[in-house]
Amino acid sequence: METEDRLLTPGEVASLFRVDPKTVTRWAAAGRIGSIRTPGGHRRFRESEVRALLEGDAGAQATFESGATQP
Repeated sequence: METEDRLLTPGEVASLFRVDPKTVTRWAAAGRIGSIRTPGGHRRFRESEVRALLEGDAGAQATFESGATQP
């Protein structure tokens, strides 16, 4: 397991999924993708989790698809 995981902004995640950054924020609010809040209240996303979703990791994909449509 990686000890230092890069954190991505909603804009960076959005560009990977080819969606609007607001969509990524909605996914996080709905629990479809995990997020971390910075001390200033901004959302950040673990790169490993985002990559797992993009690569079709079964566990990550099942979490994302529960109630969500495919990006």
